[in-house]
Amino acid sequence: MSAPLRVSPLFSSRVDPERRRHSHPFSPLHSHPPRTQNTPEDPFQGETAVSSSQSSLAEIETPSGRPSAEYASGRSSTECGDSHPEDLEKSLPIHTIPSVRLQILRSGRCHHGDQQDKNHSGRCIQVKSASDEPPSSPTRPHLGIRERLAHFTWAWYTVTMSTGGLSLLIHAQPHQFPGLRHIGLAVYVVNLVLFVLITAAMTARFVVFPGTFLRSVTHPREGFFVPTFFLSMAAIITSTQRYCVPPDPEVAQATAGGLLWAIQVAFWVYVVVTTGVAVGQYSYVFAAHSFGLQTMMPTWILPVFPIMLSGTIASVISESQPAAARVCIIVAGLTCQGLGIAVAFMMYAHMVGRLMQSGLPNREHRTGLFMCVGPPAFTALAFIGMARGLPENFDHDMDGLVDAAYIGTMSLVGAGFLWALSFWWFGIAVLAVVQSPPKYFHLGWWAAVFPNTGFTLATISLGTAFRNEGILWFATAMSVLLLLTYLFVLYHHVRAVIVQEIMYPGRDEDVEDH
Repeated sequence: MSAPLRVSPLFSSRVDPERRRHSHPFSPLHSHPPRTQNTPEDPFQGETAVSSSQSSLAEIETPSGRPSAEYASGRSSTECGDSHPEDLEKSLPIHTIPSVRLQILRSGRCHHGDQQDKNHSGRCIQVKSASDEPPSSPTRPHLGIRERLAHFTWAWYTVTMSTGGLSLLIHAQPHQFPGLRHIGLAVYVVNLVLFVLITAAMTARFVVFPGTFLRSVTHPREGFFVPTFFLSMAAIITSTQRYCVPPDPEVAQATAGGLLWAIQVAFWVYVVVTTGVAVGQYSYVFAAHSFGLQTMMPTWILPVFPIMLSGTIASVISESQPAAARVCIIVAGLTCQGLGIAVAFMMYAHMVGRLMQSGLPNREHRTGLFMCVGPPAFTALAFIGMARGLPENFDHDMDGLVDAAYIGTMSLVGAGFLWALSFWWFGIAVLAVVQSPPKYFHLGWWAAVFPNTGFTLATISLGTAFRNEGILWFATAMSVLLLLTYLFVLYHHVRAVIVQEIMYPGRDEDVEDH
């Protein structure tokens, strides 16, 4: 029979200062307190102190008689059966510092909700929060639409990002069948409807609850999802070009001149606004927030993502634009794409450092790793598209050295290099999610769709440029898997709304849980 776990009172003055120093959740290498000569062979080797403004501490006995632990905040519940103490520490929000040190028997199991077994003396420390309870729990009452509207966050635009990307992917399929383009057009229309509905709901939230707009854009977590609005706009602009403008440039200029002009204006407005977002939001974050390396998440890339997609928009719309405007659009798109991928590389350095030091994120946030797939994939797609959009007689210096054909070759080299980086991040994300799948739905699941749309589109572009049927069939298989992923996430999204897993206090991006 295992020895009972010793739990010190919160902020107890009896805790040894040396031990308290070692109990910091983010101490280097998760070092353990030194064992003294008089210390017994206790598998727990320490005391646990938990401080959280949103949690309550309870002791329960486990049937196995072995100690275990669970810390959950927001949706970041960690099952004791397959977690290590370090994993529990990684899920801690910033406001819990100091001081949590959970040292448990590595093989311990904790089965919450089972009947207590009084024949065993093992203890389990459980920190309860609203999201630990199942959606049908009587302690979580049903809320009306008005109360739930207060938790309708910017992250809902990940739905229109993904749906717009799906419509683009359907249009770009290398192996078409009759009616496929009509299906893509229907998805495009549905995406427009969803965008209007989500925008109306966001507006209603800000009107019904004054002050929430400012709080949402300055929130240390939800604020990073504000750029998803502009990413949805990028998907709408490119989808409009694909489904509403004839593919032949001459026919397009003759029959859809007004629409081409509107798309060009939308592009330049988009570039100006997203430049302000990239500069302004990062400037605010640098001045107002302080994040530790252990809290690094891929959402930190989102503020620069919209301006980076300016290059992707340019690669789609440039072919149909008049020759005089075409080169200007491509130059602007290339500049913005370069800024986006450069900032993404800097963020990658922090992300890899966080993974090296603290390991993978909590299971509820591992789908966010797919965001790292997006920047190099969309950059590869933009390189190929912008090179193809140059006029055939393009030769800036008129010396025959740097002409359209040469630029096209270099774009393929760069695209292949960046595609491989996307593939690496994709593999990391897949293995992380498979190793510990999330238990509760949250809007970050859509990260498994939109960035991988860019990855698939880049694969199609490379296969088309190399005229390789093997690559194109591989891209077709990727498209089918992506469609299944979209339907899977969509089903769980609808279910989560119905059972109050989201749009509920403590369960959305308007709380800090990592």
